[in-house]
Amino acid sequence: MFESAAALADEHAQLEREMGDPAIASDPDQLREINKRYAALGPTVTAYAQWQSATDDLQAARELAAEEPAFAEEIPALEVTATEAADRLRRLLIPRDPHDDRDVIVEVKAGEGGEESALFAGDLLRMYLRYAEQRGWRTEVLDSTETDLGGFKDVQVSVKAKGTPQAGEGPWARLKYEGGVHRVQRVPVTETQGRIHTSAAGVWVMPEVEEVEVEIHPNDLRIDVFRSSGPGGQSVNTTDSAVRITHLPTGTVVSCQNEKSQLQNREAAMRVLRARLHQIAMDQANAASADIRASQVRTVDRSERIRTYNFPENRISDHRTGFKAYNLDTVLGGELDPVVESAMAADDAARLAVLGEGAS
Repeated sequence: MFESAAALADEHAQLEREMGDPAIASDPDQLREINKRYAALGPTVTAYAQWQSATDDLQAARELAAEEPAFAEEIPALEVTATEAADRLRRLLIPRDPHDDRDVIVEVKAGEGGEESALFAGDLLRMYLRYAEQRGWRTEVLDSTETDLGGFKDVQVSVKAKGTPQAGEGPWARLKYEGGVHRVQRVPVTETQGRIHTSAAGVWVMPEVEEVEVEIHPNDLRIDVFRSSGPGGQSVNTTDSAVRITHLPTGTVVSCQNEKSQLQNREAAMRVLRARLHQIAMDQANAASADIRASQVRTVDRSERIRTYNFPENRISDHRTGFKAYNLDTVLGGELDPVVESAMAADDAARLAVLGEGAS
């Protein structure tokens, strides 16, 4: 496995040389791609150097101990350092999702449960917006359908990183585990008897893609325009600025009405459509991949119940990883990292197991 780390270190050095090439420096697109790859390789190259140093120190101590017993006292500590360095490098060498540094579009949709489900969808939206703010990401609500009590029947929001994120720090790397059914248990504001109800909202996270990455033929689209509507269905616009796009081959339907101009709504709808079609292709590829199937966290099934938010007990439970905490209010306030990192750790463990089976 560590032979691949040496190859990555060589690639990292080659990229550094290429960044100093005037011909490449004059090509912004090529330079951006090289910078992105160089940054992505950085942590692995650093870990490889640390492992080499720790291994060399341990070997030197063992050789010296053969001649001078006093050096034997240093060996246990050096063995711990070398083991930790090897473990850190091994985790960084786990095959990464090529989309990890991508920006995303997050869709939240109310499920069964009426107004209470829509209010919970709003809670999830605010959780993601606050989480993005804490991580320094930019957000943009592309489209939303609000309810009379301030909830959301559905909402799509773009989440973008600033600059080139480090490995495992991009929006897709951290938010891809949020896809699925989120269940809530609490007393709804509409409940007069104080009874606890259970309802749910669905979340779909998709990597955002460029126009050239997904081929969409104009003849495959049906585009309808209509007037924007607000809570209760009342018209909030006097012109037909809202846009609904149907991708005929797949039956995928996207609508946007947040912007005032039809052109802006059409552009926003196409962003969501490209992301959906790309995600459909990813799901099909992942379903056929043994490595992805082996993971206990990733799922292509949006109907899977992944998490429960229990308000009476202030408890949040992730059903895939076994994570449980009694700080639901804090998590909904945007402190999502411990939950996300439990999913990332479980995914890494599953991938490591696959690598171990392949090596044996």
